[in-house]
Amino acid sequence: MLTGSCLCGAVAYEVDAEPGAFVHCHCRTCRKTHGSAFSTVMPVPRMAFRWVRGEELLGAFESSPGKQRRFCTRCGSHITAERDAQPNVLLRMGCLDTPVTGPARAHIWRSIAATWYDPKDKTPEFPEGL
Repeated sequence: MLTGSCLCGAVAYEVDAEPGAFVHCHCRTCRKTHGSAFSTVMPVPRMAFRWVRGEELLGAFESSPGKQRRFCTRCGSHITAERDAQPNVLLRMGCLDTPVTGPARAHIWRSIAATWYDPKDKTPEFPEGL
């Protein structure tokens, strides 16, 4: 089982499925939506997904024809994306509460990625802030 929630905790979901393959999406829409270099997404079966709290607090934005991006209207966390006709819901992995290990399957849309981020860069890492 996978669980996830928004930053303020008002919205939560469960998925009766094991973690699957996930990708880092570098498209312009994901970068703008998340204010970041990319968004990490994992498709899960729609039939296994359910909201357990705060569904009435969800807002949605149609970022491209038929694609709804759902977010908490209190804290702004982007939680899922979906196309009604598709069998999967895309989880925004930053909102997962269940630990998942990688590596990611791929970096996608690198052709239009942020010029200031290189996934091959060996930038120093720190366990917490500077």
